[in-house]
Amino acid sequence: MRITPKWLLLVLTIARAASAAGEREVAEKLIDRITQQEEQFVQELRTHTAILETYIQETPDPSGGDGTAVRDHYFLGKLDFAKGLDYTGMAAHSEQAKGSRLLSFFKSRSTVFVPTGFAQMVLLDADGFNRRNYQIDFVRREFLGEVRCLVFDVTPQDKKAAGKFKGRVWVEDHDFRIVRFNGTYTNSSASRLYFHFDSWRVNVASGKWAPAFIYAEESQPAGNGPAIPHFKAQTRLWGYNIAKSDKLEELASIAVEAERAVTDKTDSAEITPLESQRSWERQAETNILERLQKSGLLAPPSRVEDVLNTVVNNLIVTNNLNVEAKCRVLLTTPLETFSVGQTIVISRGLLDVLPDEASLAMVLAGELAHIALGHRTDTHFAFSDQTMLGEGELLRRLQLVRPEAEIASASEKAMEILSQSPYKANLSGAGLFVKALDSRSAQLPNLIRANLGNQLTCDTARARMKALADQAPPLEQDKLEQIAALPLGSRVRLDPWTDEIALVKAKPVPLISARDKLPFEVTPFMIFLSRADARSKEQDPAPINDVPAQR
Repeated sequence: MRITPKWLLLVLTIARAASAAGEREVAEKLIDRITQQEEQFVQELRTHTAILETYIQETPDPSGGDGTAVRDHYFLGKLDFAKGLDYTGMAAHSEQAKGSRLLSFFKSRSTVFVPTGFAQMVLLDADGFNRRNYQIDFVRREFLGEVRCLVFDVTPQDKKAAGKFKGRVWVEDHDFRIVRFNGTYTNSSASRLYFHFDSWRVNVASGKWAPAFIYAEESQPAGNGPAIPHFKAQTRLWGYNIAKSDKLEELASIAVEAERAVTDKTDSAEITPLESQRSWERQAETNILERLQKSGLLAPPSRVEDVLNTVVNNLIVTNNLNVEAKCRVLLTTPLETFSVGQTIVISRGLLDVLPDEASLAMVLAGELAHIALGHRTDTHFAFSDQTMLGEGELLRRLQLVRPEAEIASASEKAMEILSQSPYKANLSGAGLFVKALDSRSAQLPNLIRANLGNQLTCDTARARMKALADQAPPLEQDKLEQIAALPLGSRVRLDPWTDEIALVKAKPVPLISARDKLPFEVTPFMIFLSRADARSKEQDPAPINDVPAQR
Protein backbone atom coordinates (compact mmCIF):
# COMPACT_ATOMS: atom_id res chain seq x y z
CA MET A 1 0.00 0.00 0.00
CA ARG A 2 1.37 3.36 -1.03
CA ILE A 3 1.65 5.89 1.84
CA THR A 4 0.48 9.27 0.64
CA PRO A 5 1.10 12.55 2.49
CA LYS A 6 -2.60 12.64 3.31
CA TRP A 7 -2.44 9.22 4.98
CA LEU A 8 0.76 10.16 6.80
CA LEU A 9 -0.86 13.31 8.14
CA LEU A 10 -3.86 11.29 9.34
CA VAL A 11 -1.59 8.77 11.09
CA LEU A 12 0.38 11.56 12.81
CA THR A 13 -2.83 13.28 13.88
CA ILE A 14 -4.18 10.06 15.40
CA ALA A 15 -0.82 9.44 17.13
CA ARG A 16 -0.74 12.96 18.56
CA ALA A 17 -4.34 12.65 19.75
CA ALA A 18 -3.54 9.33 21.44
CA SER A 19 -0.44 10.85 23.02
CA ALA A 20 -2.38 13.90 24.21
CA ALA A 21 -5.11 11.65 25.62
CA GLY A 22 -2.45 9.65 27.46
CA GLU A 23 -0.85 12.81 28.79
CA ARG A 24 -4.23 14.11 29.96
CA GLU A 25 -4.91 10.84 31.73
CA VAL A 26 -1.53 10.97 33.48
CA ALA A 27 -2.08 14.63 34.45
CA GLU A 28 -5.58 13.90 35.77
CA LYS A 29 -4.26 11.01 37.86
CA LEU A 30 -1.55 13.29 39.28
CA ILE A 31 -4.08 15.99 40.16
CA ASP A 32 -6.34 13.35 41.73
CA ARG A 33 -3.36 12.21 43.81
CA ILE A 34 -2.77 15.79 44.97
CA THR A 35 -6.41 16.30 45.96
CA GLN A 36 -6.48 12.93 47.75
CA GLN A 37 -3.36 13.92 49.70
CA GLU A 38 -4.97 17.22 50.67
CA GLU A 39 -8.05 15.37 51.91
CA GLN A 40 -5.80 13.06 53.93
CA PHE A 41 -3.92 16.10 55.26
CA VAL A 42 -7.19 17.60 56.56
CA GLN A 43 -8.05 14.31 58.27
CA GLU A 44 -4.61 14.11 59.89
CA LEU A 45 -4.87 17.72 61.05
CA ARG A 46 -8.09 16.92 62.90
CA THR A 47 -6.11 14.85 65.41
CA HIS A 48 -4.22 17.94 66.61
CA THR A 49 -4.54 21.24 68.39
CA ALA A 50 -2.23 24.23 67.95
CA ILE A 51 -1.49 27.68 69.31
CA LEU A 52 -2.66 30.37 66.88
CA GLU A 53 -1.20 33.89 67.16
CA THR A 54 -2.06 36.78 64.85
CA TYR A 55 -0.47 40.21 64.95
CA ILE A 56 -1.85 42.93 62.64
CA GLN A 57 -0.51 46.36 61.74
CA GLU A 58 -2.88 48.70 59.97
CA THR A 59 -1.18 51.06 57.52
CA PRO A 60 -2.34 54.25 55.81
CA ASP A 61 -3.47 54.36 52.20
CA PRO A 62 -0.26 53.79 50.18
CA SER A 63 -1.15 56.77 48.00
CA GLY A 64 -1.08 59.06 51.03
CA GLY A 65 1.55 57.64 53.39
CA ASP A 66 4.86 55.85 53.70
CA GLY A 67 3.34 52.55 54.84
CA THR A 68 4.33 52.94 58.51
CA ALA A 69 1.78 51.31 60.81
CA VAL A 70 -0.78 53.59 62.46
CA ARG A 71 -2.62 51.01 64.60
CA ASP A 72 -2.22 47.38 65.62
CA HIS A 73 -4.21 44.36 66.85
CA TYR A 74 -3.21 41.14 68.59
CA PHE A 75 -4.87 37.74 69.13
CA LEU A 76 -3.66 34.57 70.85
CA GLY A 77 -5.59 31.35 71.34
CA LYS A 78 -5.84 27.58 71.04
CA LEU A 79 -7.12 26.05 67.81
CA ASP A 80 -8.78 22.62 67.99
CA PHE A 81 -8.86 21.04 64.54
CA ALA A 82 -10.92 18.07 65.75
CA LYS A 83 -13.91 20.41 66.02
CA GLY A 84 -13.35 22.06 62.66
CA LEU A 85 -11.55 25.30 63.47
CA ASP A 86 -12.69 25.69 67.06
CA TYR A 87 -10.89 28.65 68.63
CA THR A 88 -10.47 29.30 72.36
CA GLY A 89 -9.16 32.80 72.98
CA MET A 90 -6.33 33.41 75.42
CA ALA A 91 -5.67 37.09 74.68
CA ALA A 92 -7.37 39.69 72.45
CA HIS A 93 -5.97 43.20 72.26
CA SER A 94 -8.19 44.95 69.77
CA GLU A 95 -10.88 47.36 70.87
CA GLN A 96 -12.81 46.92 67.61
CA ALA A 97 -13.08 43.16 67.99
CA LYS A 98 -14.41 42.89 71.52
CA GLY A 99 -17.33 40.51 71.73
CA SER A 100 -17.24 39.60 68.05
CA ARG A 101 -17.56 35.93 67.06
CA LEU A 102 -17.97 36.44 63.31
CA LEU A 103 -16.00 34.54 60.69
CA SER A 104 -16.03 37.67 58.57
CA PHE A 105 -13.83 40.72 59.02
CA PHE A 106 -16.24 43.51 58.20
CA LYS A 107 -19.30 44.82 59.97
CA SER A 108 -21.28 48.07 59.98
CA ARG A 109 -18.72 50.17 58.12
CA SER A 110 -15.94 49.53 60.65
CA THR A 111 -13.18 46.98 60.29
CA VAL A 112 -13.49 44.04 62.67
CA PHE A 113 -10.49 41.72 62.81
CA VAL A 114 -11.21 38.38 64.45
CA PRO A 115 -8.87 35.42 64.92
CA THR A 116 -11.18 32.81 63.43
CA GLY A 117 -10.97 34.59 60.09
CA PHE A 118 -7.21 34.12 60.03
CA ALA A 119 -7.64 30.52 61.20
CA GLN A 120 -9.57 29.82 57.98
CA MET A 121 -6.37 30.49 56.05
CA VAL A 122 -4.71 27.26 57.25
CA LEU A 123 -6.97 25.28 54.88
CA LEU A 124 -7.27 25.74 51.14
CA ASP A 125 -10.88 24.53 51.17
CA ALA A 126 -12.35 22.75 54.18
CA ASP A 127 -15.33 21.59 52.09
CA GLY A 128 -13.25 19.73 49.51
CA PHE A 129 -10.40 20.53 47.16
CA ASN A 130 -10.96 18.40 44.06
CA ARG A 131 -11.40 18.56 40.26
CA ARG A 132 -15.18 18.77 40.60
CA ASN A 133 -14.91 22.07 42.47
CA TYR A 134 -11.76 23.53 40.90
CA GLN A 135 -10.01 24.08 37.60
CA ILE A 136 -6.37 23.15 38.25
CA ASP A 137 -3.76 24.16 35.65
CA PHE A 138 -0.06 23.32 35.74
CA VAL A 139 2.28 26.34 35.60
CA ARG A 140 5.89 25.19 36.15
CA ARG A 141 8.35 23.55 38.49
CA GLU A 142 9.94 25.66 41.21
CA PHE A 143 12.15 25.21 44.27
CA LEU A 144 11.00 26.54 47.66
CA GLY A 145 14.24 26.30 49.57
CA GLU A 146 15.47 22.73 49.14
CA VAL A 147 12.05 21.34 48.19
CA ARG A 148 11.19 20.96 44.50
CA CYS A 149 7.56 21.79 43.84
CA LEU A 150 4.96 21.62 41.10
CA VAL A 151 3.11 24.93 40.75
CA PHE A 152 -0.57 25.10 39.78
CA ASP A 153 -3.08 27.90 39.23
CA VAL A 154 -6.42 27.14 40.90
CA THR A 155 -9.84 28.67 40.13
CA PRO A 156 -13.32 27.59 41.29
CA GLN A 157 -15.53 25.83 38.73
CA ASP A 158 -18.51 27.79 40.06
CA LYS A 159 -17.60 31.44 39.53
CA LYS A 160 -20.44 32.60 41.78
CA ALA A 161 -19.51 30.44 44.77
CA ALA A 162 -18.42 32.33 47.88
CA GLY A 163 -15.49 31.28 50.03
CA LYS A 164 -13.71 29.18 47.40
CA PHE A 165 -9.96 29.53 46.97
CA LYS A 166 -8.58 31.35 43.96
CA GLY A 167 -4.84 31.59 43.47
CA ARG A 168 -1.71 29.48 43.21
CA VAL A 169 -0.60 26.33 45.02
CA TRP A 170 2.82 24.70 45.42
CA VAL A 171 2.94 20.89 45.69
CA GLU A 172 6.11 19.08 46.80
CA ASP A 173 7.07 16.33 44.35
CA HIS A 174 7.72 13.40 46.71
CA ASP A 175 4.35 12.72 48.33
CA PHE A 176 2.44 15.44 46.41
CA ARG A 177 1.44 17.42 49.48
CA ILE A 178 0.42 21.07 49.19
CA VAL A 179 3.08 23.13 51.00
CA ARG A 180 2.03 26.66 50.10
CA PHE A 181 -1.00 28.46 48.69
CA ASN A 182 -1.23 32.12 47.78
CA GLY A 183 -4.39 34.01 46.83
CA THR A 184 -7.78 34.74 48.36
CA TYR A 185 -11.28 33.33 48.79
CA THR A 186 -13.87 34.33 46.22
CA ASN A 187 -16.82 36.72 46.27
CA SER A 188 -16.35 38.93 49.31
CA SER A 189 -19.34 40.84 50.58
CA ALA A 190 -20.04 43.47 53.21
CA SER A 191 -20.90 40.71 55.68
CA ARG A 192 -18.04 38.39 54.75
CA LEU A 193 -14.87 40.06 53.54
CA TYR A 194 -11.97 37.88 52.41
CA PHE A 195 -8.40 39.10 52.34
CA HIS A 196 -5.37 38.09 50.28
CA PHE A 197 -2.99 35.76 52.06
CA ASP A 198 0.07 33.55 51.63
CA SER A 199 -0.15 30.32 53.68
CA TRP A 200 2.90 28.09 54.34
CA ARG A 201 3.26 24.56 55.67
CA VAL A 202 6.53 23.07 56.93
CA ASN A 203 7.77 19.50 57.00
CA VAL A 204 7.79 18.51 60.68
CA ALA A 205 8.35 14.76 60.30
CA SER A 206 8.78 12.26 57.49
CA GLY A 207 5.73 12.69 55.23
CA LYS A 208 4.03 15.08 57.67
CA TRP A 209 3.42 18.78 56.97
CA ALA A 210 1.85 21.30 59.33
CA PRO A 211 0.46 24.84 58.80
CA ALA A 212 2.97 27.21 60.35
CA PHE A 213 2.98 30.70 58.80
CA ILE A 214 0.37 32.92 57.17
CA TYR A 215 1.00 36.39 55.84
CA ALA A 216 -2.02 38.54 54.94
CA GLU A 217 -1.99 41.94 53.31
CA GLU A 218 -4.37 44.41 51.70
CA SER A 219 -3.01 47.52 50.04
CA GLN A 220 -5.11 48.05 46.92
CA PRO A 221 -8.31 50.11 46.64
CA ALA A 222 -11.50 48.06 46.66
CA GLY A 223 -13.09 49.79 43.65
CA ASN A 224 -16.88 49.56 43.88
CA GLY A 225 -16.83 46.82 46.53
CA PRO A 226 -16.83 47.14 50.31
CA ALA A 227 -14.14 49.28 51.91
CA ILE A 228 -10.99 47.27 52.63
CA PRO A 229 -8.53 48.37 55.32
CA HIS A 230 -4.86 48.64 54.49
CA PHE A 231 -2.96 46.27 56.74
CA LYS A 232 -0.25 43.62 57.12
CA ALA A 233 -0.63 40.59 59.38
CA GLN A 234 1.51 37.68 60.52
CA THR A 235 -0.16 34.52 61.82
CA ARG A 236 1.99 31.85 63.44
CA LEU A 237 0.96 28.35 64.52
CA TRP A 238 2.88 26.07 66.86
CA GLY A 239 2.37 23.57 69.68
CA TYR A 240 1.15 20.65 67.53
CA ASN A 241 3.16 18.03 69.37
CA ILE A 242 4.19 19.49 72.71
CA ALA A 243 6.71 17.11 74.30
CA LYS A 244 5.26 15.17 77.20
CA SER A 245 7.07 12.69 79.39
CA ASP A 246 5.69 9.19 79.04
CA LYS A 247 4.07 8.87 82.45
CA LEU A 248 2.66 5.42 81.71
CA GLU A 249 6.14 4.11 80.88
CA GLU A 250 7.52 5.75 84.01
CA LEU A 251 4.76 4.26 86.16
CA ALA A 252 5.38 0.81 84.66
CA SER A 253 9.07 1.17 85.48
CA ILE A 254 8.23 2.07 89.06
CA ALA A 255 5.94 -0.96 89.30
CA VAL A 256 8.75 -3.25 88.11
CA GLU A 257 11.17 -1.72 90.59
CA ALA A 258 8.62 -2.16 93.36
CA GLU A 259 8.76 -5.93 92.88
CA ARG A 260 12.30 -5.78 94.21
CA ALA A 261 13.27 -4.62 97.66
CA VAL A 262 13.22 -0.84 97.92
CA THR A 263 15.40 0.92 100.46
CA ASP A 264 14.17 4.28 101.72
CA LYS A 265 16.61 7.12 102.26
CA THR A 266 17.68 7.32 105.89
CA ASP A 267 19.44 10.70 105.91
CA SER A 268 18.20 12.64 108.91
CA ALA A 269 19.44 16.14 108.03
CA GLU A 270 17.09 18.80 109.37
CA ILE A 271 15.74 21.55 107.12
CA THR A 272 15.99 25.12 108.36
CA PRO A 273 13.08 27.57 108.04
CA LEU A 274 15.05 29.57 105.43
CA GLU A 275 15.61 26.42 103.35
CA SER A 276 11.91 25.63 103.64
CA GLN A 277 11.00 29.10 102.42
CA ARG A 278 13.35 28.88 99.46
CA SER A 279 12.10 25.43 98.57
CA TRP A 280 8.53 26.74 98.67
CA GLU A 281 9.47 29.58 96.31
CA ARG A 282 11.18 27.14 93.94
CA GLN A 283 8.01 25.05 93.93
CA ALA A 284 6.02 28.09 92.81
CA GLU A 285 8.61 28.80 90.10
CA THR A 286 8.51 25.19 88.88
CA ASN A 287 4.70 25.09 88.77
CA ILE A 288 4.51 28.28 86.69
CA LEU A 289 7.19 27.26 84.19
CA GLU A 290 5.78 23.74 83.78
CA ARG A 291 2.30 25.10 83.17
CA LEU A 292 3.51 27.61 80.57
CA GLN A 293 5.51 24.95 78.73
CA LYS A 294 2.60 22.50 78.87
CA SER A 295 0.35 25.12 77.24
CA GLY A 296 2.86 25.68 74.43
CA LEU A 297 3.66 29.25 75.47
CA LEU A 298 7.17 28.58 76.80
CA ALA A 299 9.89 27.09 74.61
CA PRO A 300 11.71 24.00 75.91
CA PRO A 301 15.34 24.73 76.86
CA SER A 302 17.65 25.05 73.84
CA ARG A 303 20.94 26.56 72.77
CA VAL A 304 19.23 29.94 72.40
CA GLU A 305 19.08 30.03 76.19
CA ASP A 306 22.84 29.38 76.24
CA VAL A 307 23.33 32.73 74.48
CA LEU A 308 21.00 34.47 76.93
CA ASN A 309 22.59 32.80 79.94
CA THR A 310 26.03 33.96 78.80
CA VAL A 311 24.84 37.57 78.83
CA VAL A 312 23.28 37.13 82.27
CA ASN A 313 26.44 35.48 83.64
CA ASN A 314 28.50 38.39 82.31
CA LEU A 315 26.27 40.75 84.29
CA ILE A 316 26.46 38.60 87.43
CA VAL A 317 30.23 38.09 87.42
CA THR A 318 31.22 41.70 86.71
CA ASN A 319 28.91 42.94 89.46
CA ASN A 320 29.85 40.24 92.01
CA LEU A 321 26.19 39.35 92.49
CA ASN A 322 25.63 36.42 94.81
CA VAL A 323 22.70 35.02 92.82
CA GLU A 324 21.96 32.33 90.27
CA ALA A 325 19.79 33.03 87.25
CA LYS A 326 18.84 31.29 84.02
CA CYS A 327 16.76 32.33 81.03
CA ARG A 328 13.78 30.93 79.15
CA VAL A 329 11.94 32.16 76.05
CA LEU A 330 8.22 32.93 75.85
CA LEU A 331 7.05 32.05 72.32
CA THR A 332 4.68 34.97 71.82
CA THR A 333 5.17 38.24 69.91
CA PRO A 334 4.42 41.10 72.38
CA LEU A 335 7.56 42.71 73.80
CA GLU A 336 7.80 41.66 77.45
CA THR A 337 9.98 40.21 80.17
CA PHE A 338 9.34 38.84 83.65
CA SER A 339 11.09 36.78 86.29
CA VAL A 340 9.83 33.86 88.38
CA GLY A 341 12.13 32.73 91.14
CA GLN A 342 15.57 32.49 89.58
CA THR A 343 14.32 32.33 85.99
CA ILE A 344 14.26 35.31 83.61
CA VAL A 345 11.71 34.99 80.79
CA ILE A 346 11.95 37.08 77.60
CA SER A 347 9.50 36.96 74.71
CA ARG A 348 10.39 35.76 71.23
CA GLY A 349 9.08 39.02 69.77
CA LEU A 350 11.42 41.08 71.94
CA LEU A 351 14.40 38.92 70.97
CA ASP A 352 13.43 39.43 67.32
CA VAL A 353 13.61 43.23 67.39
CA LEU A 354 16.63 43.85 69.64
CA PRO A 355 19.48 45.24 67.51
CA ASP A 356 22.54 44.02 69.46
CA GLU A 357 23.89 42.25 72.55
CA ALA A 358 24.07 45.42 74.64
CA SER A 359 20.35 45.99 74.08
CA LEU A 360 19.71 42.41 75.17
CA ALA A 361 21.81 43.04 78.28
CA MET A 362 19.67 46.10 79.01
CA VAL A 363 16.38 44.18 79.10
CA LEU A 364 17.85 41.17 80.96
CA ALA A 365 19.44 43.47 83.55
CA GLY A 366 16.00 44.75 84.51
CA GLU A 367 14.82 41.25 85.46
CA LEU A 368 18.18 40.24 86.99
CA ALA A 369 17.81 43.25 89.28
CA HIS A 370 14.54 41.82 90.66
CA ILE A 371 16.35 38.57 91.50
CA ALA A 372 19.33 40.41 93.05
CA LEU A 373 16.99 42.51 95.20
CA GLY A 374 15.14 39.43 96.43
CA HIS A 375 11.79 40.27 94.85
CA ARG A 376 9.77 37.11 95.27
CA THR A 377 7.34 35.28 93.05
CA ASP A 378 3.84 35.05 94.48
CA THR A 379 4.09 31.80 96.46
CA HIS A 380 0.41 30.91 96.21
CA PHE A 381 1.47 29.31 92.91
CA ALA A 382 3.27 26.68 95.02
CA PHE A 383 -0.17 25.15 95.54
CA SER A 384 -0.59 22.86 92.55
CA ASP A 385 -4.25 23.73 91.98
CA GLN A 386 -3.33 27.36 91.29
CA THR A 387 -1.82 26.43 87.93
CA MET A 388 -4.50 23.88 86.97
CA LEU A 389 -6.05 26.43 84.66
CA GLY A 390 -7.93 26.11 81.38
CA GLU A 391 -6.45 27.70 78.27
CA GLY A 392 -9.08 30.44 78.23
CA GLU A 393 -8.22 31.63 81.74
CA LEU A 394 -4.47 30.96 81.81
CA LEU A 395 -3.17 34.40 80.87
CA ARG A 396 -5.84 36.17 82.89
CA ARG A 397 -5.07 34.29 86.11
CA LEU A 398 -1.31 33.86 85.67
CA GLN A 399 -0.29 37.52 85.90
CA LEU A 400 3.40 38.02 86.73
CA VAL A 401 3.76 41.79 86.44
CA ARG A 402 5.70 43.41 89.29
CA PRO A 403 4.32 46.17 91.55
CA GLU A 404 5.42 49.70 90.65
CA ALA A 405 7.60 49.98 93.78
CA GLU A 406 9.54 46.85 92.85
CA ILE A 407 9.93 48.02 89.25
CA ALA A 408 11.29 51.38 90.47
CA SER A 409 13.90 49.82 92.76
CA ALA A 410 14.85 47.23 90.12
CA SER A 411 15.26 50.01 87.55
CA GLU A 412 17.85 51.74 89.72
CA LYS A 413 19.63 48.45 90.36
CA ALA A 414 19.63 47.62 86.63
CA MET A 415 21.37 50.88 85.78
CA GLU A 416 23.97 50.10 88.43
CA ILE A 417 24.48 46.60 86.98
CA LEU A 418 24.86 47.94 83.44
CA SER A 419 27.32 50.63 84.51
CA GLN A 420 29.70 47.94 85.82
CA SER A 421 29.12 45.43 83.03
CA PRO A 422 31.15 44.57 79.90
CA TYR A 423 28.41 46.35 77.92
CA LYS A 424 28.82 49.78 79.52
CA ALA A 425 30.77 51.19 76.56
CA ASN A 426 28.24 49.93 73.98
CA LEU A 427 24.95 51.10 75.45
CA SER A 428 24.32 53.72 72.76
CA GLY A 429 22.56 51.03 70.71
CA ALA A 430 20.37 50.21 73.70
CA GLY A 431 19.53 53.89 74.04
CA LEU A 432 18.61 54.09 70.36
CA PHE A 433 16.36 51.06 70.80
CA VAL A 434 14.60 52.85 73.68
CA LYS A 435 14.09 55.92 71.51
CA ALA A 436 12.76 53.86 68.60
CA LEU A 437 10.39 51.99 70.90
CA ASP A 438 9.13 55.20 72.46
CA SER A 439 8.60 56.77 69.02
CA ARG A 440 6.30 53.89 67.98
CA SER A 441 4.50 53.21 71.28
CA ALA A 442 1.44 55.29 70.36
CA GLN A 443 0.93 53.49 67.03
CA LEU A 444 1.78 49.97 68.27
CA PRO A 445 0.30 49.68 71.78
CA ASN A 446 -0.62 46.01 71.35
CA LEU A 447 2.91 45.03 70.34
CA ILE A 448 4.17 46.63 73.54
CA ARG A 449 1.33 45.44 75.80
CA ALA A 450 2.47 42.43 77.85
CA ASN A 451 0.46 39.21 78.07
CA LEU A 452 1.97 38.03 81.36
CA GLY A 453 4.79 40.19 82.63
CA ASN A 454 6.40 43.61 82.62
CA GLN A 455 5.79 46.12 79.86
CA LEU A 456 8.94 47.87 78.62
CA THR A 457 7.20 51.22 78.25
CA CYS A 458 5.40 51.51 81.58
CA ASP A 459 6.09 54.87 83.27
CA THR A 460 8.55 53.46 85.82
CA ALA A 461 10.53 51.46 83.27
CA ARG A 462 10.54 54.41 80.86
CA ALA A 463 12.15 56.57 83.57
CA ARG A 464 14.99 54.02 83.87
CA MET A 465 15.47 53.68 80.15
CA LYS A 466 15.35 57.46 79.68
CA ALA A 467 18.83 57.65 81.17
CA LEU A 468 20.07 55.33 78.41
CA ALA A 469 18.15 57.25 75.76
CA ASP A 470 19.67 60.54 76.91
CA GLN A 471 23.17 59.10 76.42
CA ALA A 472 22.39 57.84 72.91
CA PRO A 473 22.84 59.81 69.67
CA PRO A 474 19.76 61.29 67.99
CA LEU A 475 17.42 58.84 66.30
CA GLU A 476 17.92 59.31 62.53
CA GLN A 477 15.64 57.12 60.45
CA ASP A 478 17.28 58.32 57.23
CA LYS A 479 20.74 57.20 58.35
CA LEU A 480 21.29 53.75 56.82
CA GLU A 481 24.02 52.62 59.23
CA GLN A 482 21.90 53.40 62.29
CA ILE A 483 19.85 50.28 63.13
CA ALA A 484 17.76 51.05 66.22
CA ALA A 485 15.39 48.07 65.98
CA LEU A 486 14.78 45.11 63.69
CA PRO A 487 11.61 43.78 62.01
CA LEU A 488 9.59 41.05 63.71
CA GLY A 489 10.93 37.59 62.91
CA SER A 490 14.57 38.70 62.61
CA ARG A 491 16.17 36.60 65.34
CA VAL A 492 14.29 33.46 66.32
CA ARG A 493 13.18 30.46 64.25
CA LEU A 494 10.43 28.32 65.79
CA ASP A 495 9.71 24.64 65.06
CA PRO A 496 5.89 24.47 65.06
CA TRP A 497 5.89 20.75 65.86
CA THR A 498 8.23 20.60 68.87
CA ASP A 499 8.22 24.29 69.96
CA GLU A 500 12.02 24.21 69.83
CA ILE A 501 13.72 27.46 68.86
CA ALA A 502 16.99 28.41 67.19
CA LEU A 503 18.62 31.64 66.13
CA VAL A 504 18.25 32.67 62.49
CA LYS A 505 21.50 32.41 60.54
CA ALA A 506 20.56 34.39 57.43
CA LYS A 507 23.23 36.63 55.92
CA PRO A 508 22.72 40.39 56.27
CA VAL A 509 21.20 42.09 53.24
CA PRO A 510 22.60 45.52 52.23
CA LEU A 511 20.12 48.33 52.80
CA ILE A 512 19.21 50.41 49.76
CA SER A 513 17.10 53.07 51.45
CA ALA A 514 15.94 54.03 54.94
CA ARG A 515 12.63 52.31 54.24
CA ASP A 516 14.50 48.98 54.28
CA LYS A 517 15.20 49.25 58.02
CA LEU A 518 11.61 48.23 58.94
CA PRO A 519 11.83 48.70 62.75
CA PHE A 520 9.17 46.66 64.64
CA GLU A 521 7.34 45.98 61.36
CA VAL A 522 5.39 43.03 60.04
CA THR A 523 6.93 41.60 56.85
CA PRO A 524 5.97 38.72 54.51
CA PHE A 525 7.09 35.17 55.25
CA MET A 526 9.50 33.66 52.73
CA ILE A 527 10.27 30.24 54.20
CA PHE A 528 13.29 28.18 53.17
CA LEU A 529 11.59 24.79 53.09
CA SER A 530 13.53 21.61 53.80
CA ARG A 531 12.59 18.02 54.51
CA ALA A 532 12.67 16.81 58.10
CA ASP A 533 14.45 13.55 57.31
CA ALA A 534 17.23 15.40 55.46
CA ARG A 535 17.63 18.27 57.89
CA SER A 536 21.13 18.54 59.30
CA LYS A 537 21.85 19.07 62.97
CA GLU A 538 21.89 22.65 64.20
CA GLN A 539 25.26 24.31 64.45
CA ASP A 540 26.24 26.66 67.24
CA PRO A 541 23.90 29.67 67.37
CA ALA A 542 25.04 32.95 65.88
CA PRO A 543 25.95 35.68 68.39
CA ILE A 544 23.09 38.02 69.18
CA ASN A 545 25.10 41.11 68.20
CA ASP A 546 25.18 40.04 64.53
CA VAL A 547 22.48 42.01 62.73
CA PRO A 548 20.52 39.41 60.70
CA ALA A 549 19.08 39.84 57.27
CA GLN A 550 16.33 42.41 56.90
CA ARG A 551 13.32 40.37 55.76
